[in-house]
Amino acid sequence: MSAKITQLSNGVEGVFIKNDRFNTTLISFNFYVPMSRDTAAEYALLPFVMTTCSKEYPDFSRLNFKLAKLYGANLSASAEKVGDYQLLKIAISTIDDRFALDNESLCDNAIELLSQLIFEPKVQDGAFCEEDVEREKRKAIEHIRGDLAQKRIYAKKRLIEEMYKDQPYGVPKCGTEEQVQKITGESLYNAWVKLLSTAFLRVNVISRSMPVGLFDGITEKFNSINRYDIPDCTQSAPTVAIAKPNTVIEEMDIAQGKLCMGFSSELYGDDESTAALTVMCDIFGGGPYSRLFTNVREKMSLCYYCASGSVKSKGLITVDSGVEKENANKAEREILNQLDIIKQNLFTDEEFESSIKSITDSFKSYNDSQGLLDAWYSLKIVKDKLLSPEEAAETILGVTRNDVVYTARGVKLHTVYKLL
Repeated sequence: MSAKITQLSNGVEGVFIKNDRFNTTLISFNFYVPMSRDTAAEYALLPFVMTTCSKEYPDFSRLNFKLAKLYGANLSASAEKVGDYQLLKIAISTIDDRFALDNESLCDNAIELLSQLIFEPKVQDGAFCEEDVEREKRKAIEHIRGDLAQKRIYAKKRLIEEMYKDQPYGVPKCGTEEQVQKITGESLYNAWVKLLSTAFLRVNVISRSMPVGLFDGITEKFNSINRYDIPDCTQSAPTVAIAKPNTVIEEMDIAQGKLCMGFSSELYGDDESTAALTVMCDIFGGGPYSRLFTNVREKMSLCYYCASGSVKSKGLITVDSGVEKENANKAEREILNQLDIIKQNLFTDEEFESSIKSITDSFKSYNDSQGLLDAWYSLKIVKDKLLSPEEAAETILGVTRNDVVYTARGVKLHTVYKLL
């Protein structure tokens, strides 16, 4: 069954995902804001500052002591990119009340703590504490530098930057090092105020039963805030095909070259709209049965790895591979050849059936982890029907070979990025 969406306030909705397999309750606040170069770094830093202290717990040692009293409750934060929007997540997970001593309501206490972190941060005179800000800035910069040091990640990010110049999707999800350096306690406070006023919010609750009064409390909180300019996060701009593909070559002293290719697709949107795109991309380069793995990597030995992925909300397909520098052009031609084979309906029934089974099996695995389930529903920003993993698997089972071929014929090369 689909999870039920409950409208709580202007631009605020709650989603209860009932699951009896876990002995814990997970609650996540998911804020969605438009990706922008002007705000990406500050927004990305906010969840990490907000989950280290609050007005009630002004340092991490006191906050950690509170978490320990909640039987080791787990607090987490993240910043991601969902289509043309930035997703800022703050979540807490605690064991169910039935395991607590003295009839203590651990869930209520966890909700209260999460509320304090979000609505009552440690601020003074219109600014976050500079010490807290500087600490998290150092961590953010280390993270950004770490991505640059990993050339596979770096090459994929550069491909996206080249494909989406001057577009929201081309903005790094955590901003740049230079932008992080400029953040101050005051600028972060202003970002927090704007976040509560303008972000679209989805609150996910994954538990055996719905915590009493949780959604009512959230409604009361946001009804007291002046909410305006709430973005419509249900649609991202699709990747537009271009007449002549771009090629970007960057030289660097590296042992292994990187070849990344970006493609536009005529299919984009939610799970139901893009089921055939999911299967087509998987046959192309999703697993050990795929065209790229069995041919480009194994039979022809043109690369160390070669895999495809898709961003369905953007109608984007990417291929990234590690190559010997002298093999980069050969690998590029063969990757395009494997796509043409799918367009000509020359892939095997075994490849098609293996892909269907692999995708549907992977959807089943979401129910094995609260974190995975939370991620699933956080990434499904749609207007009407919110598909569960099981329902999404049913849409995959309805895909035919002809659907795959038709989809592949709408896939066009957009940009080639080579790091050599």
